[in-house]
Amino acid sequence: MLKTRAKYHLGQIVRHRKHPFRGVVFDVDAMFANSEEWYESIPEDARPDKDQPFYHLLAENDQSYYVAYVSEQNLIADYSGEPVTHPDLPDLFGEISDGTYPLHFQMN
Repeated sequence: MLKTRAKYHLGQIVRHRKHPFRGVVFDVDAMFANSEEWYESIPEDARPDKDQPFYHLLAENDQSYYVAYVSEQNLIADYSGEPVTHPDLPDLFGEISDGTYPLHFQMN
């Protein structure tokens, strides 16, 4: 059954359930929209279902900043109040307010 409603919104800070990184949602795909090669690179026992929202994140961990593509089942909301320091944030979002980054412009 296709889930048609995303749990997280643009500008929201989220964390990965299993891996030590967090990020800000900057785009959402209603269902998997990456390459089959990318999907197959995930170990079979850890592959998420394709028929759920997938999120594009400006992500960070202790060592680096990057863009991540993560299934909804692997995310949890981050209510820590700690800002994300990804260097590309100012290109898309305003200053953090109440734990969310407001968009500078509409993307889709």
